[in-house]
This record gives sequence, C-alpha cells and structure tokens, in this order.
Amino acid sequence: MAWLSLKVWLVGLSFLGCLYPLVDFSFSGETRGQKPNFVIILADDMGWGDLGANWAGTKDTANLDRMAAEGTRFVDFHAAASTCSPSRAALLTGRLGLRNGVTHNFAVTSVGGLPLNETTLAEVLRGAGYVTGMIGKWHLGHHGSHHPNFRGFDYYFGVPYSHDMGCTDTPGYNHPPCPACPRGDRPSRNLERDCYSDVALPLYENLNIVEQPVNLSALAQKYAEKATQFIQQASTSGRPFLLYVGLAHMHVPLAGTPPSAGPRGQRLYSAGLREMDHLVGRIKDTVDLVAKNNTFLWFTGDNGPWAQKCELAGSVGPFTGSWQARRGGSPAKQTTWEGGHRVPALAYWPGRVPVNVTSAALLSVLDIFPTVLALAGAPLPQGRRFDGLDVSQVLFGRAQTGHRVLFHPNSGAAGEDGALQTVRLEQYKAFYVTGGARACDGSVGPERHHERPLIFDLEADLAEAAPLDRGGAEYRAVLPRVAAALAGVLADIARDRVSRADYSQDPSVRPCCDPRRPACRCRAA
Repeated sequence: MAWLSLKVWLVGLSFLGCLYPLVDFSFSGETRGQKPNFVIILADDMGWGDLGANWAGTKDTANLDRMAAEGTRFVDFHAAASTCSPSRAALLTGRLGLRNGVTHNFAVTSVGGLPLNETTLAEVLRGAGYVTGMIGKWHLGHHGSHHPNFRGFDYYFGVPYSHDMGCTDTPGYNHPPCPACPRGDRPSRNLERDCYSDVALPLYENLNIVEQPVNLSALAQKYAEKATQFIQQASTSGRPFLLYVGLAHMHVPLAGTPPSAGPRGQRLYSAGLREMDHLVGRIKDTVDLVAKNNTFLWFTGDNGPWAQKCELAGSVGPFTGSWQARRGGSPAKQTTWEGGHRVPALAYWPGRVPVNVTSAALLSVLDIFPTVLALAGAPLPQGRRFDGLDVSQVLFGRAQTGHRVLFHPNSGAAGEDGALQTVRLEQYKAFYVTGGARACDGSVGPERHHERPLIFDLEADLAEAAPLDRGGAEYRAVLPRVAAALAGVLADIARDRVSRADYSQDPSVRPCCDPRRPACRCRAA
C-alpha cells in the first residue's frame, strides 16, 4: 500500500513551531538521467482569457507568456470537469468522475475522498522510482488514508481544500466579503454569505498542521519556497521526480495588494494574476537552473472563472456562452459551456517540445495521466479503462490531432452531478441539458433538458450563440454521430471497474490544530 513506503525524516529544524519534515531522497535504483522529471502546475478558477498569450488584453502574465514563447500553447484544451474535486480526481487518475467516483466537491467535514481503489499518478510514478511531491490545494479528501501522503506523495505542503473553506486573520478579497476568524465567542457561521468561521483554514506539512489559520498574504511565497526546495533537492538526489502544484490562484479570496491605477476590482484581479505569474516564474526558473533539459513542465487550469464573484473573477475570452447568457446565469465555472471547461494550457520542455508553437489539437486534463506515464516508461494500471490519451506525439509536434470526442460532465449548474450530457465531437458540441451557474447579478439560468440536443459548430461560433437548425442537413448529419459516441462511452463505463466516493460528513473530521481554542487556532510558538 502507498503509506507503507512513505519515508519522512523529522529533523530538529523549527518551522512555524513544528518539526520540519524533509523527504528521504535516497534511492538505490535507476538514476534521474534515465527518466524525465515532471512538474504539473494547476491554476484554480483561471479563465482562458487570463493568459496574455491567449488574449491580447491581458498584460499580467509575463512569465507564462515567456513559457508559451519557449514552448507550446494549446488553445483547445479542456478541464475534465468544471469544478474543483472532480477536475483534480480526473487529472490524477485519467478517468472521468463516472469511473473514479468523484462527481462533486468534498467538504471540510467529508469523511471520504478519492476512492482508495483508484490508482493515482503519484502512486504509479513512485512505484517506478520517482520521488513525488505535492504543493498546494488537494481537495480530494483529507481524513485518514485520503490525505496526499497516503495517495502516492512522499511530501505534501498545502491547504487540503479550497482556501475559502475556512476563516483566516487575513481574509483577503471576496464577493461578498467574509469576516476574519473569531478570537472569542461568536456565531459559528454566517449562513447568508456562506462564510466559514467555525474552523480556521489549515496549512499542512505532510501529516502535521503547521499553521491554523493560514496567513493568506504569505501563502504564495511559501508555496514558491517549498516548490523550489523540492526541485533542488530532488535534482541532486539521483532520482527522477514528480512535482504537482495546486495553486490557490485565481480562486477567491484574492490576497494580492492592488496597484493604484484602474477600477478596484480589476486592480485586485490583476494583482492576483501577477502574483500567480511570479510564483510560476520562480518554479520555471528553478527548473531551468537545475534540471532544464530533462524536465517536462505542464501548466493548465482546473476549470473556468467563477463568474458570481463579479470583478474578482477572470476572463473567458471569446467563449461567452451567449445562448445561455441570454437566458440567465453564468456560462463559466460549474457549467459545460466553453467558459466552464476550456482552460489555458502550456507545455515546456527544452529540446523536446517545439518552441513558440500554437496547437489547436483537442486535448484534456485527462491526458496528463497516460501521457506522463508513457514518457516515464511506466505502465497504465491494469483492470480499468481510461478516458485520457497518450498525447506525447502532439506535445512533440509530430501529430496535429488529439481527441475526436470529449465528454463534459455536469458539474453543478444543471443535471445530475457527473452525468455525461454534453458531447464534443470534432468541431461540434451537443447539449442534452443546459443551465447557467449563479452569475454576478445573482441570476441562475433555468435547467432545461433537450431530447434533441442543441448542437453548436465551435469552428464558426466560439461564443456558442446560435445552435444549428434542427431541421437542417448539418444537424441531421451530426446528431446520429453524437448519439453513437455518447451511447458508446456509457456502455464502456457500464463494463468498466468503477468506483464510488464516500461523500458522508462528520464534524469530527474537520482539520483542527487545537479544538479547545476558537476556530481551532494553533497556539503561538
């Protein structure tokens, strides 16, 4: 089992009042030169239009734009779901939520997480001799064996779920704003604003809570330090490494200090983008310094922007979901409109990934799992089916096409969570259910089921404004192909070895440094 091989040194270096755990990088097997390293950086709630290389109006991502110029940019790249936990589960398993069991988000009080019979990318690579680290947001279960250290990661430093799921003393910027953590007797929760004040946001290093509440204004700096330290130590160890970084950016609350020019909300978001970009730049610079020629760096996002956060949400670029927007609600995060799941994506590997190339291949976060394993020479886990593809030939510029079909699961806005009711077939996209998530103005688009699906031609209609005429020849030609693809994947899932996540909740599993203190505060060192 994963936890039996966990090796952690506890040395007497004080860090935030706790012992500082360091990974044991010693290994007697193959050397790093025989296998590539992998750095996977996952942004949170970042819009496709937030990347300057994608959208000319964005000027806040200089390091990411440089990475695009030095690597390959993918403009038709999709999250595997349009909300946090399902998207992350798909990245680490290469399987949709109907297979891996994760169809909606886990809570602070969740007993379960990513099912234990699902094999993660980190577990496979660790079995292949890799040292594995995870920095940042996990959101796949924190109780017991669902913790990252028990899911294949030798080292973990981060917040176990979204950083709005607990109070802090530095609340940052949210819409509407949430209060700081209580220091005495106060009401435990503001239900109207859905603000957490009964438990402070925890920061873990491996199995230990090292800070509660987290200082959000210092979190990006800490993530950068831990990521660069991991890369430096791993690069000198003789072992190949996997580093998975789950950024807090661009999820609210935003913690950056805004510049003085421009409208306040835009300034706050721009400041957050620049802080995120600086963090990614530090990681890339470290890779370039110590492991440039043998490290594949993959940057992408978990889903589109959270539009109900108004000026604190990002840009969908041209993917405005106009058909839905006219009927109410947001066509971004939590929906299967392009703004919900089309995300920025960059690949960087000097000497392997072509330089300054833009690819329109249809790719997915699901592809990370099989592609990384193929590059590492590690086999796919047996006895289960996968939704991702090995797209290494696309990454290296030897092929121009990826998927013919992608399936976008319902992610909270409409339909049953995880159900496959939106189908991308080549340039066409079919909706069997539509609905808008909560928008900035508070509206929610009505859920509508379409026995004969809406079908859009994305080549001609990026904004998803006008579906094909149901009576037209093009619609009649595409519809049976869409129906056959959907029937095929559902039949395949029915034959597969599928998992079911435990979504039960128990207040006793909340991360708590000191249950005797308000909001579980850690005592000062």
